Amino acid sequence: MDQAAGSAQDARSLPVCYRHPDRETGVHCTRCERPICPECMVSASVGFQCPECVRGGSGTGHSPAASIPRTVAGGAVAADPRLVTKILIGINLAVFLLQMSLGDRFTNRFELIGHAYTYYLPGVQGIAEGQYYRLLTAMFLHGGYTHIAFNMLSLWWIGGPLEAALGRARYIALYVVSGLAGSALTYLIAAPNQPSLGASGAIFGLFGATAVLMRRLNYDMRPIVALLVINLIITFSPGMSIAWEAHVGGLVAGVVTGYAMVHAPRDRRTLIQYGTCALVLAVVVVLTLVRTAQLT
Repeated sequence: MDQAAGSAQDARSLPVCYRHPDRETGVHCTRCERPICPECMVSASVGFQCPECVRGGSGTGHSPAASIPRTVAGGAVAADPRLVTKILIGINLAVFLLQMSLGDRFTNRFELIGHAYTYYLPGVQGIAEGQYYRLLTAMFLHGGYTHIAFNMLSLWWIGGPLEAALGRARYIALYVVSGLAGSALTYLIAAPNQPSLGASGAIFGLFGATAVLMRRLNYDMRPIVALLVINLIITFSPGMSIAWEAHVGGLVAGVVTGYAMVHAPRDRRTLIQYGTCALVLAVVVVLTLVRTAQLT
């Protein structure tokens, strides 16, 4: 009991980031020893540095202008580290307003469906008919107020910190490939007349990448693991009209891509990171072509 109490006390006594007092962290700047959170971490040849040490040169032998602050994954540190997340939420909300205004005809045109007749559109519709854009557009559609509210709250809570840790370009790449992987697996496995829509595949990809990042930084994994388990239980619960294929596909793609983002060696980081994204996209293409061949 005493040992357990001591462990709990140690967990609560983690230092806080010197720039963000509300964030506990176990990582310190390798030069000034100040505690820094993922948003403030700048990759160095050994460990991480704080933005002030990077901007000041800190005896690195380079001018301050040559020391560009970088995120954990090597991306540029942005003035607004949640900008892309805000834009993604705005796009999802704008598309949802279009759905509410234009009705089911609009949704039927852009939701993910393999090969089927639809009530509002003439002829056979679906990805198998060459409508490959549905793999992407379905990621921005939602089935109701509860659906979009839950997804946008998850995107804000998970996406914001992850964007700060990866940088904008890498974060966008992760979001897109995870969402497309979820769409491709849904297209491959689900019934061809089963419609699917929602940002859940991309968001599950963010969950997976966050778990990889927390492991990389030696953070307590229990909160993110518990959240993932809860979401997966909900996904596979009987009676729930949830496209589990999108969740699983997005999660796997997020873990793979996230691992490449945060573990790639410094000298080949960009090549490995975007090469992994290209590899995931290649798998998406193969799955799509295989299913199309089956349905036509």
